[in-house]
Amino acid sequence: MGTILHLTCSPRGPLAYSRMVSGEVVERLLAADPAGRVIERNLVETPPAFVDEGFTAAILASPPDFHAPSLAVSETLIAELEASDTVVIGTPMNNYTVPATLKAWIDQIVRIHRTFRSTPQGKVGLLRDRPVYVVIASGGYFSRPSPQGTPPQPDFLTPYLRAIFGTIGITDLHFITLEGLTRGAEARAQASAAARKRIAALLPPT
Repeated sequence: MGTILHLTCSPRGPLAYSRMVSGEVVERLLAADPAGRVIERNLVETPPAFVDEGFTAAILASPPDFHAPSLAVSETLIAELEASDTVVIGTPMNNYTVPATLKAWIDQIVRIHRTFRSTPQGKVGLLRDRPVYVVIASGGYFSRPSPQGTPPQPDFLTPYLRAIFGTIGITDLHFITLEGLTRGAEARAQASAAARKRIAALLPPT
């Protein structure tokens, strides 16, 4: 039985395209493994705490104090990630990058001595690799020019997620994009169709 960690972080709740389409990815995974288990983590309803002085002191202690009260949330979130065989993330693109709630989750799970270690050759991830499917909803276009020829907006989201997950040992990332969602009904329909085509290519029916 596989375990899926499903992260959602749109303030639009059930109406969010990132949430709806990432839910379809979860459904496709469960169709392939009906005995699978899903860990739902809504980062808007339960936003992770921001890193504070206590958190910083605990991770820099020598030796590190993994049982410090200030690391309790971090340990819970890391345990969910460690328990997962697949990760599905539904996120909007906010100002060219990840929303604050997703960044807060990342800051809790990317920890020296716990999920990565520092070596003379660079950072080495301590977690096993697993597939990560990231559904990105964007009002504009970032992977290509708009249909009207407007240049693509900057994209700091996809390279950042590749780098940060790679830091902890997870490199098997797949992106599913929904672009132009604020450009009218036709653009939204085209975005949804393209996303579902991408899902079908990544996760063909069994």
